[in-house]
Amino acid sequence: MRIGYPCTNRELGCRGAKTLRLASFSLERLDEAVKSNLACLETMLYHNAAHGIGLFRITSDLIPFASHPDVVPPWRHLYVRALAAAGLTIRQLGIRVGMHPGQYTVLNSADDKVVKGAMRDLVYHVGVLDEMGLDATAKVQVHVGGVYGDREASLARFIARARLLPETIRRRLVVENDERSFDLADCLRVAEEARLPVLLDVYHHALKNRGETLRQALAAAAETWTAADGSPMVDYSSPLPGGRFGQHAESLDEDQFRSFLRASQGVDFDLMLEIKDKERSALRAVALARGDPRFVAPAAT
Repeated sequence: MRIGYPCTNRELGCRGAKTLRLASFSLERLDEAVKSNLACLETMLYHNAAHGIGLFRITSDLIPFASHPDVVPPWRHLYVRALAAAGLTIRQLGIRVGMHPGQYTVLNSADDKVVKGAMRDLVYHVGVLDEMGLDATAKVQVHVGGVYGDREASLARFIARARLLPETIRRRLVVENDERSFDLADCLRVAEEARLPVLLDVYHHALKNRGETLRQALAAAAETWTAADGSPMVDYSSPLPGGRFGQHAESLDEDQFRSFLRASQGVDFDLMLEIKDKERSALRAVALARGDPRFVAPAAT
């Protein structure tokens, strides 16, 4: 069980997600942003490995405008060596990585323009991991998408489109349950009909489910992963006290996390903490999990 956090370390003085404005876009500014982002990624990776954090989600903003419909920089040509070097670092440190496109990457949209944008996003995210030379355990996670007035038709549309994706994308794609529209059972149907692994979001499952216990949900999702996919991946968070529906907590609730570790015994997975203070909670979670026989630290620790 590797433990990690997404995208940004608040302690290190770099965000790793330097972006640009379209009005002032140039290849020179793109180059400056990408080099800054890759340097920060390397800094975060070494920091994480030194502190037992073995899972990391790379920001979608690593290469600005890489999937923009109007600006198409030749990023794979420009940064082939830099991305390969980042991938070598990832492999040497023994860290597992993934990516998560944003809310507008919606494969099941009824709008062809949105679907084309989603395809550009997937090509970009998968391309980054491919250029890093990472195997199929480096995943790109997406949600099923919107309901659009007809849940069954929308779910079927996602499944049909997922089945038609190029294998270069399918080998990395995983589907995540959400707290409003498509629950674990829906994602398990995707797994059966489109043969995609299911990434269980624990908090989303607590908010929207069909009576499955946590352990039942973890076990069912884990069954959808093959050896080539690597260990199942799980997202973990807890509610913000007094916050709106679905809002994530600012920091790790240690009692709740201990309860989660107990309840999940017998199921192996890698755990992404979607908690606002990021590496701070990840460090606390690592400390709490070190006595768990599933816990794995990076090779470089």
